[in-house]
Amino acid sequence: MGAMHTVGMQTLWAVTAVVYSAVIVFLTRWIHHRLRARGVANNVAVYYNRKIVHMAAGGVVALAVPYLFTSPIYPLAVGLALTLFTLVPHVSGRRLAWLQTEENCNDVKFTLMWGVAIYVLWRLLDDPFLAILPPVFMAFGDGVTGVVRNALFRRRTKSPIGNLFMLAVSIPAGFLLAGQASLPIPWWGLIAGVVASIIERFELGPIDDNILITVASSAVLLIGAHVGPLG
Repeated sequence: MGAMHTVGMQTLWAVTAVVYSAVIVFLTRWIHHRLRARGVANNVAVYYNRKIVHMAAGGVVALAVPYLFTSPIYPLAVGLALTLFTLVPHVSGRRLAWLQTEENCNDVKFTLMWGVAIYVLWRLLDDPFLAILPPVFMAFGDGVTGVVRNALFRRRTKSPIGNLFMLAVSIPAGFLLAGQASLPIPWWGLIAGVVASIIERFELGPIDDNILITVASSAVLLIGAHVGPLG
């Protein structure tokens, strides 16, 4: 094991990922202030911030996972730490007003599914590049979707135009990352991206799009690993 991948270094990287994500969260407070000063409605500013955090924190850290860690326990720990970080403000009633709302706890579900997806898929498929795909779909695919919808409609909506932008992000991401796996299954990664982009439109009560994207794309990847490369 190289010096970068010792237990001590991986623990340090995990702590760094948590701190980095927390810093991103608090930096968006300034973005919220600037947007509100320009007359942007509070709900619109909050929704922008959620998607910024999805991409700048969840997405960036997910892409770094295969290079920083040799065990899924570390990203799981990162995901659980951030789940606690986002849950406590909701439970205590002291929400991070520039990021969180009373209407839902989707930010908590995002962090939980982020860590669980990486851990479970890595254990089952023995490959970090496949394991990070559902979080990448959640972070960048759904992130771009939310930004586009927010810019066009100024409210939270499930307009299909957002899904088209998610497809534009998730298809190449799925193809490229799955192609780097120890079992290269790029076409299954592409299919997982398509499925994630379609299912993002749906929510089933407390089962939000973060959960549906993760479960659906993970199922496709598990099937793909069993079937093997296409073509």
